Amino acid sequence: MLMSASANMNGAHVLLVEDDSGIAREIAEELESRHLAVTAVETGDQGLEKALSGAHDVLVVDRMLPGLDGLTLIETLRARSIRTPVLVLSALSAVDDRVSGLKAGGDDYLTKPFAMEELVARIEALLRRPDDTRQTMLRAGPLTMDLIDRRVERDGREIELLPREFRLLEFLMRRPGQVLTRAMMLEEVWNYRFIPQTNLVDVHIGKLRRKVDGPDEVPLIHSIRGAGFTLSVPD
Repeated sequence: MLMSASANMNGAHVLLVEDDSGIAREIAEELESRHLAVTAVETGDQGLEKALSGAHDVLVVDRMLPGLDGLTLIETLRARSIRTPVLVLSALSAVDDRVSGLKAGGDDYLTKPFAMEELVARIEALLRRPDDTRQTMLRAGPLTMDLIDRRVERDGREIELLPREFRLLEFLMRRPGQVLTRAMMLEEVWNYRFIPQTNLVDVHIGKLRRKVDGPDEVPLIHSIRGAGFTLSVPD
């Protein structure tokens, strides 16, 4: 028994999306024995409906589901700025399958069959992550970002962003003044768990900077030579 897990997870609410009733029952019983609240549904469509409420602390989602599959469910949530941590369950163990699950927006990936202790430990790790994702409005200097309406303004000037640009700016705005490396951005914005040789970050930062920093405006996005990028907010 992972007693530390039970102590840290008391009262957390888990949404379990699993179409195998036997596995779902076993998981639910184990988690409830550790004082978690569990809502279990069998289809991706049911899971999406429940998850959109934002009422859960962590999601456990099977990859292969009837109707809406698990990866599409996760991608839909991330596109709607629902950042609830997701543990993906799958019988597919190939590296490409794991990478696909993480790129879709999953936070962790567990291959079936698995030890129940490992499932609990991974849920505990997700619950320990800083909860900076439930705000609906971000502000950083002259920038405001509405996470519900997907609207960004700078001193009242609306900035139209593509989905990836929106996620990149959100990442910057949550960490104003911090130097953020390319590796951090690839992991958090693109969901990479390996660092490819690519100029992907630089290209997107360039496009984002041209939209955020107008010709007559004080530049907010800065390159830090040899380190990465930062969002510099005026005092």
